[in-house]
This record gives sequence, C-alpha cells and structure tokens, in this order.
Amino acid sequence: MEVAVIGGGAAGFFAAISAAHHHPHATITIHEKTDKLLRKVRISGGGRCNVTHHQLENRKLAKHYPRGERFLRKAFERFAVKDTIAWFETQGVALKVEPDGRMFPTTDDSKTITTALLGAAEKAGVRIALHSSVSRIERDLPHGGYVIHHGPQRSVVDRVIVTTGGHPKASGYSWLAELGHTVVPPAPSLFTFNLPNDPIRELMGVAVPAKVRIGTNAGMLGPVLITHWGLSGPAVLRLSAWEARQLQEVGYRCTVHVNWLGERGEEEARAAFTEHDMDRKHAQNADPFDLPDRLWCHQLQKAGIALEKPWGEVGKRDRNRLIDRLINDRFEMEGKTTYKEEFVTAGGIALEEVDPRTMQSRLHRGLYFAGEILDIDGVTGGFNFQAAWTTGHIAGRLEG
Repeated sequence: MEVAVIGGGAAGFFAAISAAHHHPHATITIHEKTDKLLRKVRISGGGRCNVTHHQLENRKLAKHYPRGERFLRKAFERFAVKDTIAWFETQGVALKVEPDGRMFPTTDDSKTITTALLGAAEKAGVRIALHSSVSRIERDLPHGGYVIHHGPQRSVVDRVIVTTGGHPKASGYSWLAELGHTVVPPAPSLFTFNLPNDPIRELMGVAVPAKVRIGTNAGMLGPVLITHWGLSGPAVLRLSAWEARQLQEVGYRCTVHVNWLGERGEEEARAAFTEHDMDRKHAQNADPFDLPDRLWCHQLQKAGIALEKPWGEVGKRDRNRLIDRLINDRFEMEGKTTYKEEFVTAGGIALEEVDPRTMQSRLHRGLYFAGEILDIDGVTGGFNFQAAWTTGHIAGRLEG
C-alpha cells in the first residue's frame, strides 16, 4: 500500500508515524513543499515547544477550541492528552506541567520534540520528499486510489492524508475544493490588538491580570501584556480566537474594553479605597489594587489626578473618573499583528464532510485530513498542537 502524506508539519509527521505503526508493510512518503520540516514545532513557545495542555478531561479539553469542539470531543475518545504524554515518553521525552497547565519538554528545547518526531519517522521507514509541492489530487478511478501531482511529477497512491495546515487566503484550498469539498473561508486567529495612537503603548512590557472584552461578550480573564503595538498576552489572544470572525467582519476596527481589576466591579473598587487609610498619601502611592506602578500612574494622569496630590484632596468627580478607567478602560483597535509563532487560521475543510472517528473524507474513500487544514483552531496554550497530534494519529490509522 502506497500512502502519501501531504505536509511536513506536526500533524503530517504524526500521521505518517501512526500509519507506519498501524500498517508496517505500507510505503509512506511525506511530501513537504519547502526544505523546512516541523517549522512551527521548532519555533513554538519561544523555542521551547508547548506540546500540549494538562487538561485530562476530554469534554473540558474540547471547550478550548472556538471551532471544532463537538468534532474533537469524538476524536479525543480515541487519542487525547494522556496518549500524547505516553507517546512522547516512549520516545524518551519527558514533559513537565507549568502552573497555567501548559506542557513543555523538561529540556525547555523544541529540538527535543523535533528530534523525537524525526527519529520515530526514520525508524518507521517513512520517506521524506522535500521541495515536493502537491498542486492537485485526482481520483484514480480504475484502481480506487489517487494520482497526486507534485511539481512535474505524478504519483499513484492508495491513500492520501492532507496535513498542509491553514492558509490565509481561500485560494490556498482551491486544489481541495476541486474534489468537491466545502472550504470554510479562512480568518486569522491568535493576534495582538493594535492601538496605533494610544499612549498606553508607552507602558510597553507591563503585564497585569485583567479582563478584556469586545462589544457585549463576556470577555476573557487572564494576563494582558502591553506592547509597542498595543495589547497582547493570553487574555487578548484567547479573545482574538473566539471573536476571529467578528473582528474580521469589522476590519479589525472596534472598541476594546479592559477591566484592569479583573472581575471586580464598581462597588468593590470603591470599597477598596475606603478600606485603606490613604488620605495623607500622595496619589501615586495610594494604589489599593497592587497594580504595576507605571500603569497606576498612567491611569491617574488619564483621570486628571496629579501624582503628588494628597489622596484626601482628590475630589469625587476625579475619583469616579479614575474608577471608570480602572474597570472599563476603552481603546480603539485599528488593526492586528500576528502573534509570532502562535499564528493560527480559523477556517478550512468543513467538519461535516469529515468523519471525526477516522478523519476520512465523507466524500472520497481513502482521503484523510489532519491538523489545521480542518476548520479547527484552539486558543493559545498547547491546544493547537494537541489537535494536530489527535487528528494526525487517527488519520494515520487509515480506517474507514
């Protein structure tokens, strides 16, 4: 049996290794259009590789995917976080859990992961074809297989696993649409909010637990990082994922609301000021919330309160203005910036056309999909890699 895996990323390698394990007599070839294998694995997590997330309950795990939750609930029954941890252990790779649940190799080096994947593929006899860009797939109707066109060459294979990842433009999926598959239009996910004209950017490097929302949604709670572009950090990235479609529709121009006090409201904020004897303190030293000094002073100035003014002399109107800035700060978003290695695309092959228990196309027998080519995307924290391991492993079984 000849198997073509199209794409040399995380899902592609895991699918090829799985196929070799489940079908030891098959000939398996990974077709990679560049000369760079496992690129996202190498650069993810700042070069440490956020392999997965320590969420062992599958239903809770699936809730971290803005698109694909129901589909993945079924897939996780076959391969989930425990299986990922176990597989890497068989390759001599130990993973550690960080306080926020993210899991990394104990070496803190993504090379540990790429070495394990490359080694497992080599040991299994997986062939790798670099600079092999597949531009078309055709059904080989007389034999029930497929003809794949890669560059000037054509190959006849029995099974095809597509793992080419997401594309920023719908045209990147045209060769699959030619097979009759529905392509959900792509939309960027996981990006920072650009605030080009806001002085908050002067606080670059400040990070604080906060709640961020757009419009009337419930918002996201977590660390917010101020950058020279605007706002980033886990809370912003999660919000960008859940609101990917809405933000695309408005051209990444909207009002962003930030509660720098997390989930505390107006009454709690007012109470905090009365719980501390601060009347003799200068305003710059009268912070009852333990905010970063630079942020606190910035908010005082936005509220029109002099830093050296004794807190007891700050009038009611100024205090009200400050509380409003603390619990409902407003920023005008004008554009986005890709979040380095965490770039993810929503959209791809419509999930209703794929069997979640096999990853096989419901339209074409012997055609499988895995990874970000599917209309699946998770929030930051190791969830996208887990989707790649899960769908890749299942697709490699070549069932159905």
